[in-house]
Amino acid sequence: MIDLPFTLDQLRILKAIASEGSFKKAADSLYISQPAVSLQVHNLERQLNVLIFDRGNRKASFTEEGEMLLRYGNRILSLCDETCRAIDDLHNLQGGTLIVGASQTTGTYLMPRLIGLFRQKYPQVAVQLQVHSTRRIAWSVANGHINLAIIGGEVPIELKNMLQVTSYAEDELALILPKSHPFSMLTSIQKEDLYRLRFIALDRQSTIRKVIDKVLNQNGIDSTRFKIEMELNSVEAIKNAVQSGLGAAFVSVSAIAKELELGVLQWVKIEDIVIKRTLSIIVNPKKYRSKASEIFSKEILTLFVSPCINE
Repeated sequence: MIDLPFTLDQLRILKAIASEGSFKKAADSLYISQPAVSLQVHNLERQLNVLIFDRGNRKASFTEEGEMLLRYGNRILSLCDETCRAIDDLHNLQGGTLIVGASQTTGTYLMPRLIGLFRQKYPQVAVQLQVHSTRRIAWSVANGHINLAIIGGEVPIELKNMLQVTSYAEDELALILPKSHPFSMLTSIQKEDLYRLRFIALDRQSTIRKVIDKVLNQNGIDSTRFKIEMELNSVEAIKNAVQSGLGAAFVSVSAIAKELELGVLQWVKIEDIVIKRTLSIIVNPKKYRSKASEIFSKEILTLFVSPCINE
């Protein structure tokens, strides 16, 4: 048997140093002393006969050899985590933990309903939901930190070859108006009427804003001509602003089910146009898929769709 020139503990220490930026902070995060961290790094350099850190910098700076060791070390630690999950899954097919992700709107309004349906059928499976931007969620799936995710935006171009993207449903985008607005009495409006409205929108850097603008433009609606009264940082804030009579907005239909039921917002159609975006399921086919993950994707995501989503 070949003796390995490093241990998993040493690789964990390197990962902590890279993450925390210093030996001291790494030691604190691992609940060990700084001399212990320095000793392990010294032993690792001696065992590999290379310098891992550039001692000339005050901040922990990896040498080229150190950067290479860190990259492979992270892959080794990731495989160790996968191995533990696979073994646990083998001995606990009816339980385990499922980690799912979603972009902001999907995670706030759609995913909780799907998880609820799943938990009714499989109450023994613990489910964790992470909600972030599409880009951050896609990277978490690629790195194996999330089992699968539902997103409404586009996968970053650098991840397209790593992730398996499957269309799940069509999410309609609704034009919402205050109940007091004259247009709220109409069955539908013309595209040109949109340029007469005052709009409440998400921040320009928001992924959801970019998706909405792209879909509108694909339907012949020039969003650059909109009169933007204000930009807010959440869909909930936008709904409240519209409800208060401050303007109109485009939001996912899945985000306004409660408001439509209560009659506090008006969904106005645009003549001859239905504006939709595609929701997608993303997974990393090269990462281990737990039984819970397979059940969630195959049984729940194919059988259940939110009543606010049109397939």
